[in-house]
This record gives sequence, C-alpha cells and structure tokens, in this order.
Amino acid sequence: MSISHSDSVCPPMISSAPPRVPPTVAVIFGATGDLTHRKIIPAFYHLAKNNLLPEDFAIIGFARRPKSDDEFRQDLGEALQKFSHTQPVDDAVWKKLAAHIYYFQGELDDPEAYKSLAEKLKKLPESPKIGENYLFYLATSPNFFGTCAQNLAAAGLASKPGTRHRLIVEKPFGEDLKSAEELNRTLQSAFAEKDIFRIDHYLGKETVQNLIYFRFANAIYEPLWNRRYIDHVQITVAEQVGVEGRGGYYDHAGAARDMLQNHLFQLFTLTAMEPPASLDAESIRDEKVKVLRSIPTPSSDFLQKNVVRAQYGGGYIGGKGIPAYRQEEKVAHDSLTETFIAAQLEIDNWRWSGVPFYLRTGKALAAQFTEINIVFKRPPSVLFAASGDDRLRRNSLRIRIQPNEGISINFNAKVPSKAEAELVEMDFLYKSGFAHYLPEAYERLLVDALIGESTLFTRSDEVEQAWRLVDSIRDMWTKQSVRDLPLYACGSMGPVESDMLLERGGRHWIRPKEICK
Repeated sequence: MSISHSDSVCPPMISSAPPRVPPTVAVIFGATGDLTHRKIIPAFYHLAKNNLLPEDFAIIGFARRPKSDDEFRQDLGEALQKFSHTQPVDDAVWKKLAAHIYYFQGELDDPEAYKSLAEKLKKLPESPKIGENYLFYLATSPNFFGTCAQNLAAAGLASKPGTRHRLIVEKPFGEDLKSAEELNRTLQSAFAEKDIFRIDHYLGKETVQNLIYFRFANAIYEPLWNRRYIDHVQITVAEQVGVEGRGGYYDHAGAARDMLQNHLFQLFTLTAMEPPASLDAESIRDEKVKVLRSIPTPSSDFLQKNVVRAQYGGGYIGGKGIPAYRQEEKVAHDSLTETFIAAQLEIDNWRWSGVPFYLRTGKALAAQFTEINIVFKRPPSVLFAASGDDRLRRNSLRIRIQPNEGISINFNAKVPSKAEAELVEMDFLYKSGFAHYLPEAYERLLVDALIGESTLFTRSDEVEQAWRLVDSIRDMWTKQSVRDLPLYACGSMGPVESDMLLERGGRHWIRPKEICK
C-alpha cells in the first residue's frame, strides 16, 4: 500500500522539528544491571547518533560494585555491540558519548552516598553549562524506588523551584493497589507529580502513539468507533518465550500483574478513550483515566465467568525444548501462578455500552506479537441471500504494535467468476510507508523525559485505577479453592477455555498472520 505525504494533514503531537533536549546529566541507578546494558545505554547511543543529544550532556552510572570510569565505559561498549538494534556501531559516535559517561560507587540505601553524588554532579566537567538539570533513572529493583526518591530529596536533589530534577520509574509500579498508593505517596513527597515519569515502554512504540492520529485525524474511522458499528475489540500481547530464568520474579507476579495491569491496559485505554480536549499530556491522560473509571469494580460472579487463567505445559517452540511452568527453576511445584490470562471487560459509558473488550496475554505461545483488532458488526446479508452467500464475514481492523508495525483492514470482496464474497486485506506497514528512522521505544521515552513531555508516561491515578481492576481479579482467585490450573500446550495460543470465552458470544480470536495457514 502506498501513501503520499502532505503538510496540510494534522500536526504531530509535538513539533515536527527534532525536540531540543536541554543540557542534562542523566543518573542511572542500577547502572550495572541488565536494563542499562540492553536498553538504556543503546537508547542514549542512538539518540546521540541521530543528533538528539546536546553537546553538554553527561551520564553517571550509580551502582554498588567497584569500577573505574574506564571499566564502566568498556562494559557498556561491549554491551552496545551486542544489543544495538542498528549494526555496525559507529565507533566515533560511541567514543564521543563514552567520554561523557562516569561511574559512581554507592549503596542505594546509604543517604551519605547521595550527598556525595550531589557533590560529584557539581564537579563534572560539563556542569558549568548544565546547571541543575538532572534526570534520575531508577533502573533498580522495585523495592528501592521509594528509598532512592527519599534519599535524593534528603540530598537536595529532588524537585525544587528553579531546577529541572526529573525521576523515571520503571515497572512494576507496586504489586497491588495498596502498595501502588503507598509508593505514589512516597515519590510525591520528594518529587512533584509533573516531574515523575512512570515508564511503560509500550507507550514509546510508534504504532501506539499513532492510535491517537488514526482515531481522531481520519473522518472515515472516527464515526464508526462506537457501539453502533463495532461488535467487539480484541487486544493481545503474546510472548513466545517461557519465563527464561525469571521464575523467582514471575511466580510472585504472574501474567495479571506483569502484563495486564500495565501493557494491556495502556493499549485498552488508548483504544477506548474519548477525544481529548487537546494534545497536551494532561488532556490525553485525563481521558485514559476516564476509561478505567467507567469500568465498575467487577463482581466475583462476573469475573468467574469472564476471566480465564492457565499455565503452560512442557513442549517445543521452534525446536527449543521448554519445560512445564511448574518445572521451571525457582517456581513452586504446586504453583497456581498464571502464565496466561484472558479477560472480558465492558465499559459503562455511552460510546461503548454493550461492546465487549477481550484482553489476553501469555507466555510460551505460538508467536511473539502485540496487536489490537477492532471487529465490526456483520452487515445485513439479505442482498446476497439469493446467491446463497448469506454469511458475509465481519470487517476487522488490525493494528499491529509489534513486530512489523502497521495497520491492515479486512473487507468483503467478490471472488472473480463466482457469486460469493471473500475477505481480503489491505496493508500499511510503517517501514515501507515512511522513509524516516523509526526510533526504539526507549529512545522516544528518554527524549520525552528529558524535555519534560509526559504524554507517554502513566499518571498516579491511572496506575491506581488499573490496580483496582487487577486486584478484583486476584481477590476472586484467592477465594477459589483450586489445586490446579488449566494447562495449554507450548506453541498454542492458550487454553481451550480462552476460545470458549469468545465462542459463547458467537465470536473467535483472530489468528495472527504468523500462524495463519
């Protein structure tokens, strides 16, 4: 599918010119961890490569292990060679960035270390032109989020007039509503809410950002985006891998906490929200929160009928053996932790009344993909009944978040030489439709945090509303007396109970292209 570009089309959410990042010091807590090596430093490298970082920019890695600046730079350079999504790495760009990377040894729970950090920030060679413009990135274990914020405040490094002190917090943000509320109170006692950036990397994906454009900048779709024309909505985040050595964490979290509370609900709210008053961050986030508030806390009876949980059994995916979930390392042999969840939710408002939203996520599934499917109501078939073709299929709109980001629409077309219709598909792919460089999610999110743009970050009330719904599901499970969960085969798309959730309404899960025959 080809597209043409016109400057007369709706303006972007921010200026089409590259955002101007101010001189900044980024401090990464947990700097020797996996996230720093896999995502954060490669993102900074690509920003530098695309001339999106200012000349006066520095990075400090804060961790407890003893290292020199040169040792830290070498470790990061080796990781970059491995994890950069563009190869080969431009050595000149990396060397220039690495010269402004420093290491600071300290314990996360030691208040004196933060006082020493404050002194180091003032003494950096770049500090005269940077001033007190700091971005603190908590790439740590979640149990240190509050500690780090409080210690930063005690050292004079939290929000204060005349400075730009911002805080990025990774997920998981709490493990239930109560802990999320407590963490919000702790962070907000140190940093202003406008300076807290709760990161969900799904919001950094180009196709997710495009949802607002697609819905509200196209007259051919927005009039149909309601209960009159839409039969139901499917949102799937499928993972092909198992827990992969993260059994200790995952057996405590499960699919509902790990994926439903954040990634799935982010896609859900952007799909269902009303038009915002403007494209500023608060207007968009206001509408997302309204969606969650429009879902009354479900009763146990409703949840028992409309939520499915399961675990994967052993098997093979792509020739690789995967043990059953209960046989994974650090997983309890009698674990009732779900590796798959499917839920039907309904929004109690004028636009969506009576339209079911089906959300599912799981591990060890047939394919790795994330997509939203908008399934429209079936058209009247009386016109074609005489030809025997009285079962016209529903139109559907597939919004692919990853991989192969794009949008496709299915519609009925006449089969040549036959008096019957068949679904055909029209595709738009980002990589072929635009010549522009597509940034990785962390690149976009880092730039937005650096310039103070919070549209793609979650607000405190949004986090709490999502936990309210997830807690209701987990409370229902706690009250059930079960000793086993349904099993699904590795390489399938989940348990049969998930299919039955849709089939009772005469519906079915739309198969991803990867497994369509």
